[in-house]
Amino acid sequence: MFDLTNTTKHASLSKRVLSLPFETIANSILTKKYELSLVICADKLATKMNKQYRHKTYSPNVLSFPLTNDSGEIFLNLRVAEREAAKYNIKLEARILYLFIHGCVHLTGLDHGPLMDKLEKKALQKFGIKHPLP
Repeated sequence: MFDLTNTTKHASLSKRVLSLPFETIANSILTKKYELSLVICADKLATKMNKQYRHKTYSPNVLSFPLTNDSGEIFLNLRVAEREAAKYNIKLEARILYLFIHGCVHLTGLDHGPLMDKLEKKALQKFGIKHPLP
């Protein structure tokens, strides 16, 4: 099961974002039986979640919260994704999908490191996403 919630107010951008293949990518990384909730948010909610659950005060680009072995939530900060896409000179959609993949890989139980990087690169290639990893 896949659930997508958009909490942003940027209508035209939101439409572009909501049409991305999130569910297909999630099923590829997490399996079809995984229950995933994706929240597209902005700085305010992302910062609040980061402070509440991680005791960090900055606005993150993506947060992953495993709930059980077969369920979890991802909060993807659209505003940070916009700023990072401009910084890395890449398409916003590519940055958003990379962050989503990154969040999904975290939900598999992996932390940052070579194995995580390898799985992210594999997913980017599988879905034809051109994105230089930061």
